[in-house]
Order: sequence, then C-alpha cells, then structure tokens
Amino acid sequence: MDSDQPLPREVKVIDSALLFRLEERACDLSLNQRLDPAWVRANAAPDGVHYLWPALWNSLSHRPDVPRQLRCELLIALRAGDRVMSLLDVLPDDFTPLPRVASREEGMRVSQLLDHAPPVREWLLREGAGSDRL
Repeated sequence: MDSDQPLPREVKVIDSALLFRLEERACDLSLNQRLDPAWVRANAAPDGVHYLWPALWNSLSHRPDVPRQLRCELLIALRAGDRVMSLLDVLPDDFTPLPRVASREEGMRVSQLLDHAPPVREWLLREGAGSDRL
C-alpha cells in the first residue's frame, strides 16, 4: 500500500495472536501509539476478536527510516469480558493483508462499540489497577 493513498476506509478483524504480533512490532519499531505487549498478553482475551479502524496517517519526522503508519483505533476484547479502546500504529504493509469485517453491519457495530468502550487508562483506573501498569 502506497502511504500517499487516502486513508483506508475498512475495519479489520484480528484474533489475539495477530494482536500480539502487531503490538510487538509497534514496540520493536518504537512507534508512538502502542500498548506494552506484556499488558496485552495478560489482559486480552486469548480467544478474543479485536478490531482495527484507521483514523489517520502518522509519521515520525525525526526517524525517516520508519515509513508512515496508520494510526488505528483498536477495540480490544479483554479476558474479563469488557472491551476497551486504544490506539495502535500499524505499518501499511502489515495492515493491508489483515482480514476485513464480514459485512457493513459488523463494521457499524464495531463503530458503536468503539464509541462506548472506555480507553484503556480509564478502564485501569476504574478497575483500581492504575494507568502506570501500561
């Protein structure tokens, strides 16, 4: 995918194994928006269904060796049954092959879930875990 293209308007559905790989890749590349992979492994539902929705293009002007990334809204299904929202920077070459949601209705449902899911930090504070655990 050429990063000069318009923002992709598709919602991707990923399993936990893909989520772990994407978070680890973002961490390895020191991308701006990501969670600690250890936190994700400890809290994401192992058999969960998670979603990525591109929000904007991001680039690291101080690191020209790193291509522009898609900053995605990320909906994570947690072990406890809750859903939380985070952001995840994903390289276009990693985003493109990910599976899409099956239907427009599923995409609309994801949009509604994202609108109502608390951010990870808010969820941590509510659960009494503190946001410093990220």
